[in-house]
Amino acid sequence: MQSERPASARSGILTAGTWCVDGNKLVEYWPGEDGLVEILHEESRGGGSGCNLAIDIKRLDPDLWVETQGLIGEDEDGRLLQAEADRYGIDRRRLATTRQARTLHTDAYTSQRSGRRTHIFNPGAASLLTPDHFDFSDTKARILHLGLPGVHKQMDAPWNGDANGWLTVLRQAKQAGLVTNLELATASPARLRELVRPLLPSLDLLIVNDSEMGAIGDEETVRDDRTVVEACVEAARKVLAAGQCEIVAAHFPTGAIAVTRQGDIVSQPSIRVPKQAIAGANGAGDAFAAGFLYGFHEGWELRRCLALAHAAAAASLRSVTTCDSVVSWRECLALAEQWGWNEPIG
Repeated sequence: MQSERPASARSGILTAGTWCVDGNKLVEYWPGEDGLVEILHEESRGGGSGCNLAIDIKRLDPDLWVETQGLIGEDEDGRLLQAEADRYGIDRRRLATTRQARTLHTDAYTSQRSGRRTHIFNPGAASLLTPDHFDFSDTKARILHLGLPGVHKQMDAPWNGDANGWLTVLRQAKQAGLVTNLELATASPARLRELVRPLLPSLDLLIVNDSEMGAIGDEETVRDDRTVVEACVEAARKVLAAGQCEIVAAHFPTGAIAVTRQGDIVSQPSIRVPKQAIAGANGAGDAFAAGFLYGFHEGWELRRCLALAHAAAAASLRSVTTCDSVVSWRECLALAEQWGWNEPIG
């Protein structure tokens, strides 16, 4: 399956929701409570689903229109984020600011030993974000990438009769003619189901990881730290049945699957990334979504969308930051061919 985009249709991607500053910190390993470990490297950069995907798309294709909406503080971190958006030519006219709270800040720790990440955040301005901060009346974009449920207190709560503010925003986006996609944050399965299932009738796409798909579809998709591909497919089918999505996709360490409303199932193995090339996994999920959405936007065949998604995620692993090692879509695919693909999944 591929997207069908008339030549006259509007173009580009709108990222909305979470903008934060990541205090990226590389440590040898993640210590237990009362433990002690040295920070080997640290730097502050933009983060969050709104920031990461916007920058990733611009790194994949600098010529594609990207705009963003959200709420940040009128502080040093907020100015850092504005500068990041300007650096990449992201339209930020609707990235609002507030003096009532600091910009959302995340301490993003990456373990050098395991490659795994741990995030500790101060929500700040994110707690003040409401549906009133979103306006799609003059957007030039075709696709909305919205996130993150579970991070924004007022958005997570009921809003004017809707189950939560995310539903209100998605309904507004659909009325404006946008194709809608949702990014998720780590939360308990019960909390993810509570937040996301009411949104399914207002989503066109859903690109998540294996555990998130299992949570929403109420399936055990990960057992003994291994992905159960058949369970991912079954969870995806349940998600499709519960809403209006055209495509749902789940990614995991060995590959990814995508299931369409027409019943097509497409799988794509991941890339054999050399261990010595991996600096950290922070932002890899955003890069996967960016690769998929870029291919979908351009009308690519579904398997090629998954291939670019994996390639962008693999490229992102080369940096402890979220976006710095993502390159153009052609370079990402060339890197994938250089490193090679893992065995087919199934």
